[in-house]
Amino acid sequence: MKSLFVADIRDNQPVDAVFLVTAKNHGVTKGGNGYLTLKLADRSGEIEGRVWERAEDLARRFEKNDFVRVRGQATLYQGKIQLRVQDLSLVDGKTVAAEDFLPKSPYDADAMAAELMSILRSMQNPHLRALVEAFFTDAGFMDLFKRAPAGKAIHHPYLGGLLEHTLSLLKLILKVVENYRGIDVDLLLTGGFLHDIGKVYEFSFERAVEYTDRGQLLGHLVMEVELVGEKIQTIPDFPEELAMLVKHMVVSHHGSLEFGSPRVPQTLEAMILHYLDDLDGKIQSIQSLMEKEQTRWTSFHRAYGRNFYRGGGGENEDG
Repeated sequence: MKSLFVADIRDNQPVDAVFLVTAKNHGVTKGGNGYLTLKLADRSGEIEGRVWERAEDLARRFEKNDFVRVRGQATLYQGKIQLRVQDLSLVDGKTVAAEDFLPKSPYDADAMAAELMSILRSMQNPHLRALVEAFFTDAGFMDLFKRAPAGKAIHHPYLGGLLEHTLSLLKLILKVVENYRGIDVDLLLTGGFLHDIGKVYEFSFERAVEYTDRGQLLGHLVMEVELVGEKIQTIPDFPEELAMLVKHMVVSHHGSLEFGSPRVPQTLEAMILHYLDDLDGKIQSIQSLMEKEQTRWTSFHRAYGRNFYRGGGGENEDG
């Protein structure tokens, strides 16, 4: 197991630890000598690494998204800790634990999965129960579903994030439907479960969170319709209209054409799914920003076009 993490590195500290290379850039000094600028990461964050000596030799040993053992010295430069790399060697990815290098949900994946399955198995509609059960009994899918992130950067971008987000969404659904009449709760819960399942194949997440070829070329909405269609084909006498309504929730849950939905929500259940999905994603990302920065005002959030007030300081304290 990894013993030294980025967040623990202090000025003037000798470093001998394994990191994931998330960026690798070559440069040339004014004197004509080559150097490397690296981004070295683990689950606690990123740190810049500089290679000033033997840069060309060390550069041949690794590529971006490789694991490397770094020996060097931490230094404070312009208010930030960086590493002056003295030596570096490639590490076999099979010998490292992915959870050391990618952040993960603070909640236990098996416990979350058990709660999610309990909610969905309580549904009354036998066809929808059979549909979700077809996914539950797919061991390969469930393994990925419990580990996948919900996104690359904006919300729940960590191992187990997709499961955490999906369970949170199902809980929101159960609360909201108490306030309205005429809602098909089973249909809505099924849509909540299925709305992002394509992300288990849209992203690779063994090292860094990256888009797969399928993710780039198809996107999770297309893959979800394919996955749902395949499972429905295995269920005898699944109603055609019910299949259409399930797929509509999947393809419309982004809410608008500009955000990637080929259709806008056109049923009550699809509307509720879109707004609750959007709510859960936004609240998680804003809370994450507040927890990370611990300032009276957060930095500007580009996705939402604003910074956020969290209080906790004097009136004239800068954020």
